[in-house]
Amino acid sequence: MIHSEFCSCQALDCPAHPRKHKNECTACIMKNLEHHEIPSCFWHKIGDDENANSDYTFYKFAKKVMETEKG
Repeated sequence: MIHSEFCSCQALDCPAHPRKHKNECTACIMKNLEHHEIPSCFWHKIGDDENANSDYTFYKFAKKVMETEKG
């Protein structure tokens, strides 16, 4: 099965995980958009592996990015 080589998501049991679909990230992105959330790979990119699991919302992500940029 095809999966994204760059995927950093640790939720391998998630039904939307790229390893479970031949369409790579599509199912994950669709799920997140429906819930007004940012995929965990974006959280991992900004180095927030710990807090991302509690609230994936657009607002929380934007807030974290701004905090990180002030750094």
